[in-house]
Amino acid sequence: MERRLQAWIHHTPYHERYEFVPLSQISPDFQHAVIAAEDARFYQHHGFDWHAMQIAAEGDVEGGRIRGGSTLTQQLVKNLFFGTGRSILRKGAEFTLVPVAELVLGKQRILELYLNVVEWGPGVYGAESACRYYYRTSARNIDRQQSAQLAAILPLPLKRRPDHMNRYSGLILERMRQMGW
Repeated sequence: MERRLQAWIHHTPYHERYEFVPLSQISPDFQHAVIAAEDARFYQHHGFDWHAMQIAAEGDVEGGRIRGGSTLTQQLVKNLFFGTGRSILRKGAEFTLVPVAELVLGKQRILELYLNVVEWGPGVYGAESACRYYYRTSARNIDRQQSAQLAAILPLPLKRRPDHMNRYSGLILERMRQMGW
């Protein structure tokens, strides 16, 4: 809705691509690549990764450019309820909803929902649409390299293209290997 409104305001065309698929129809490599790229401790925390947040805060203080400290659960809550804007109010509301999401949904459902609602490009939402849009394949059949390239665009999906993400996707593949995937 937010992107559709932005397109209307700026008088630009907008075409939304979206297809929900169950987690069982998303390649394990794709699931692992996203976890390795966005939330390496996904299965160890309960919604907040305090260690990652501390590292992100220290990087911000030092003026460095590193990955953010938000977990998949935090990002899911933000995407479902708050859109792309940033505010202290949103963070406060998110802080109360994340533990509830973890308790009620569980890790597998959080991952399934995240992969199905996250934005992968202009008007491209969800793993299935991303795989079809960029690689003309299904989320079930995407290969390991393509999975890492798609995961690499997630921090900036409107500015990045998977075929330009070879260096970062290589780091994601290495993280996957280190994690036993």
